[in-house]
Amino acid sequence: MDDKNRAGLGRPSFGYWLGQLLELPSAAYHYALGKFEALTASQAMLAEAVPLELPAAAAARLTAAWSKLEASADPADAPDWSVQEQATIERIRAETAACNRNNVTRTEAYRSVYFRTPELHWSLLAHMVSRNGGWNMTDLQGELLPRLLLTGQREAVFLFLEQANAFIFHDAYPQLRLYEWSLREGRSLFHLLPAFGVSRFMLPVWKQFWRDRNPVPLTVALIVNEQNFIERRIVQHPFYSEAVLHTLFFGLQSVLQLNGVLFPYGRQESAKDGATLKLSGLILERFEHLKERIEFGKRLYALLFGIPRVREGARRFAGAVKHTGSRADYAPHLFARTLCGPPETEYAERLLGGRLRQGAKPLYSPELGAAWSDRPLVPPERGDWFRLASDVAPYFQKLPLPHMFEISHEYGFMLNKLELAVLAAQRES
Repeated sequence: MDDKNRAGLGRPSFGYWLGQLLELPSAAYHYALGKFEALTASQAMLAEAVPLELPAAAAARLTAAWSKLEASADPADAPDWSVQEQATIERIRAETAACNRNNVTRTEAYRSVYFRTPELHWSLLAHMVSRNGGWNMTDLQGELLPRLLLTGQREAVFLFLEQANAFIFHDAYPQLRLYEWSLREGRSLFHLLPAFGVSRFMLPVWKQFWRDRNPVPLTVALIVNEQNFIERRIVQHPFYSEAVLHTLFFGLQSVLQLNGVLFPYGRQESAKDGATLKLSGLILERFEHLKERIEFGKRLYALLFGIPRVREGARRFAGAVKHTGSRADYAPHLFARTLCGPPETEYAERLLGGRLRQGAKPLYSPELGAAWSDRPLVPPERGDWFRLASDVAPYFQKLPLPHMFEISHEYGFMLNKLELAVLAAQRES
């Protein structure tokens, strides 16, 4: 299908075809059965949960510290640091730039930090979320989305994902490394945070973590910080707002459930189906809302570290499976890193219940390097997002576990919906 035909995706019949999947009796039955099994599996894992705690006293101390910062100016860029401190700053800057080359290098950097310092919960969360970011990037050049999106649309969505991914790494990775350097030297080095443009919001958080080593307030603070960091620089940026967030495709993400974060946590052997992928995760409904993104990140954290089976399964996956950007990393029974034969002009139906039909070729899911070239990082705008303690304190009151998070069946249904969208678009072209 060419770009001209793909441009007509907004016609009413597109939504009609999307609705057909649930109207098919067998599809509706299997969807309902999958929902019931997902709820049952989620409840079983919740029974084993060890919920994370946000200590009220720690939150109160942080709120008091943030209140004192409200009237202070943005930190100076270059106080009088010692020669040794300046060398540490330059080394971390150089390492950050080298690791910020693309999604694969960033994802590996997060993984390495976590396995060196597992008390930094945020590093594993960032690693898993970054894997999902890479999969979303390569989807844009994979089997299905190029049949739905114009070339320019795919480029804009990639740039949006890449810049957000890179900006968060640019801000967060120096903080993680500064902690590791503090461990090495046996003293707090967090007074160097301003050298990396880190919000003053994070300074009391790291100082408290250095004293009590409680990873929960630190992780929540990093979630709050990073989402605020990209809010004005990416989400509210005029180009991304117009070219990505307010487009038909982004509106359809909730329908197609393309904006989910998946945590592979195991496989289940079945006499009928063989090895079946086990996925946990959540769906983000409205990316453009700052508060929703932060609460979504908190729920992901509560899921990843509060549910033992998810935590251990994700840790095993992170340690054993190299991230390439291809969805074949976690589902080689569904996806292939290379095209199986010449590209097809017309897409032929291949999926049934989230699985390949008998004899069907796997869906093409390229590795990142085959899908996108490295892009130079545009330096983020300077400035501190933090203003009032009252804006951030509510995020530290509770850390609830999601009620339903086993999404293996939901993921299969999402693939079916996406395939149906492609078939509908072909009928309209």
